[in-house]
Amino acid sequence: MPPFLQALRPHQWVKNLLVLVPLFFTDQAFLVSSWVASLTAFGSFCFAASSIYLLNDILDRHEDALHPRKKHRPIASGRLPVPAACVELLVTVSVCFGLAYLVPVTERSFLIWPMSYLVLNVAYSFYLKRLVIVDCMCIAIGFQLRVMAGASALNVDASKWLQLCTFFFALFLAFCKRYEEVGRQTEATGQTRKTMSDYSLSFLNMLIGPLAALSILSYALYTVSPETIARHRTDQLMLTVPFVCYGVFRYLFLVYSKSEGGDPAKLLFRDVPLVLSGVLYAGVVMMILSTAPAIQ
Repeated sequence: MPPFLQALRPHQWVKNLLVLVPLFFTDQAFLVSSWVASLTAFGSFCFAASSIYLLNDILDRHEDALHPRKKHRPIASGRLPVPAACVELLVTVSVCFGLAYLVPVTERSFLIWPMSYLVLNVAYSFYLKRLVIVDCMCIAIGFQLRVMAGASALNVDASKWLQLCTFFFALFLAFCKRYEEVGRQTEATGQTRKTMSDYSLSFLNMLIGPLAALSILSYALYTVSPETIARHRTDQLMLTVPFVCYGVFRYLFLVYSKSEGGDPAKLLFRDVPLVLSGVLYAGVVMMILSTAPAIQ
């Protein structure tokens, strides 16, 4: 992949699929206009995320050069010059706002969501990533903004349980990533992240376990909440809980037994059982919602 494309980290765009989550959990899942709005919002967040990746790689290029894996990134390795990366950053921000402007929301401009995401992550890049625990919470809030943006694109309210599930699961992934980074710190030639000295494997273990449980519990409560049953006219979404349990447990297995978890986006595509569980989950959700009684 050419350096300028690699710097965008297109494989990380899978995280922005959270923008589409509200579409699957509303009665608009089979409307073409809703798909157009959601996919446009998805595209806006993809370029917003790439803008932040470029900014981080420009700012962290010296630290990344010390990391056993990150040193191969285009900017840290010198394959993409900093001036060219700055130009690319301006282009991605422009495309992000251009797509956001095209999302046809009625109550307020959709621009507020990618703008909030960019403001949060700029603050993260310049300061918040240096604060232990706060750095991971910023990542989790970024995931939550994606879900809220997806709901806004459809002019619907995002379920509170779904927002909680997103927040807990994103925190779970963030701390799993820190776990992998702490484990690989001995392979580095210097301090690769300022908060690495504050994290320890034992401390991260105490956080990862409860967050895995909270992710599953909040999703399970979402499927059986009266609001969800009334909205979808079915209580059968609880049948999808085993798929979520397997996905979380499989990820824990890969983190602890295979020393993976440093890049969740790649892992979600590379691990066949994890991919299969995700496909089955999506298929069962669509089957349940499509067979729910129609509104009279």
